[in-house]
Amino acid sequence: MLLPDQIRHVHFLGICGAAMAAAAALLKQRGLRVTGSDQNVYPPMSTFLAGQDITAMASYAAANLDAVGAPDLVVIGNVISRGNPEVEAVLDRRLRYASLPEVLREFFIQGKTSIVVTGTHGKTTTTSLLAWTFQHAGRAPGYLIGGIPLNLGQGCACPPKARYFISEGDEYDTAFFDKRSKFLHYLPDTVIINNIEFDHADIFASLDDIKLTFRRLINIVPPNGLVLANGDDPNVREVIATAPCPVKTFGLGPGNDFRATDVRLAADYSELRITHYAFRISLLGQHNVRNALAVAAASLHHGLTAAEIQAAFDTFRGIKRRQEIRGEAGGVTVVDDFGHHPTAIRETLRAFRPQFPGRRLWAVFEPRSNTTRRCVFQKELAESLAEADGVFVSQIARLEQLAEHDRLSPERLIADIAARGRPAHYLPDADAIVASIVPLLRPNDVVAIFSNGGFGGIHGKILAALQAK
Repeated sequence: MLLPDQIRHVHFLGICGAAMAAAAALLKQRGLRVTGSDQNVYPPMSTFLAGQDITAMASYAAANLDAVGAPDLVVIGNVISRGNPEVEAVLDRRLRYASLPEVLREFFIQGKTSIVVTGTHGKTTTTSLLAWTFQHAGRAPGYLIGGIPLNLGQGCACPPKARYFISEGDEYDTAFFDKRSKFLHYLPDTVIINNIEFDHADIFASLDDIKLTFRRLINIVPPNGLVLANGDDPNVREVIATAPCPVKTFGLGPGNDFRATDVRLAADYSELRITHYAFRISLLGQHNVRNALAVAAASLHHGLTAAEIQAAFDTFRGIKRRQEIRGEAGGVTVVDDFGHHPTAIRETLRAFRPQFPGRRLWAVFEPRSNTTRRCVFQKELAESLAEADGVFVSQIARLEQLAEHDRLSPERLIADIAARGRPAHYLPDADAIVASIVPLLRPNDVVAIFSNGGFGGIHGKILAALQAK
């Protein structure tokens, strides 16, 4: 890849991805010419890019490269594969190309203290809270987050004089030409490992494969760096056992270096104590206590005071699509959550119980991720969804891409949930679910919608139907 000061024009393939668009905007703000293309150009990302004076061409084509002129560098998103006509043109014309993680490393992370937040669950929340804590304390960090923190307003930033860069470190692969995990590019000085479970069944064959990529991450932490690891998680304990760098653990159990005690889960806040420091935060549920604990531990390690941490916790407003209340109509509250793994769904539903005490809780789930579309979590999904009082499941997304023996069986899922004494329904899409669930809803109910996609606009459709009702 060319050195950053040699590049004047960058072209993004897959520019409407959240992280791609944010990085494109940052490069534009540095004075570079930025262009891009994507198959799906629509709000909110098209609006965001237009506000940055970046035009996103709809569809991929070799002609796009002719239209923009030969770029110095083409950034290829990890959703792009061989056979894409624009990729084939990039390769045929011998244009320089790189992955987004490489660009982040060379343009934004290099030369800064790099803090990388990893784990199967809680990455976005933990990274958002950590970035806000540093920001609120006047540290002005750069950051990359796979979501939109309400305090920060965007998922990526890099002030010119930033000393820290805080990354949400995804274990997913980097690009079609680089199958290593993204987080291996981020030059980690401090690594947070929240938890390790099997996920990304399209990339990893087993839990052991996932453990291996985390070991590779730990192996590049320098001797003056630090791994902060969830000491309550046996998979994490196994991975850090042979770490060649300093390690400290955090958790609720005895023996952790940073141990949360006096935990209280209230309806609108959570409390925890770390030795003689007491913290309170508006995030709910035991999983968010662990997230806050990881943030406090990392912040203390980097010299922030307990008072600075609590001041940031006091003002943290959360993240879009993480336990986000989308509205209320007819006395029914509709909540949106990005949860798409059995553990995340279970912990979120459990967190809703003290938040909405005594209220009937419905779960609406779209099997859309590359793991939950498969049968690997057939049993676990039933156990997690049965935490709700009633369940609706939609048809598996992109059904035709999976062999029948590999697919999650919604029929079996519904039967297993019903066997646990919960009414459960399987319907083809958002419209069918809205038509079926709305007549069953009554004032004081809560509908929790779990999807890592748009789910056909189901949130607004339920609220509109309730208002009409």
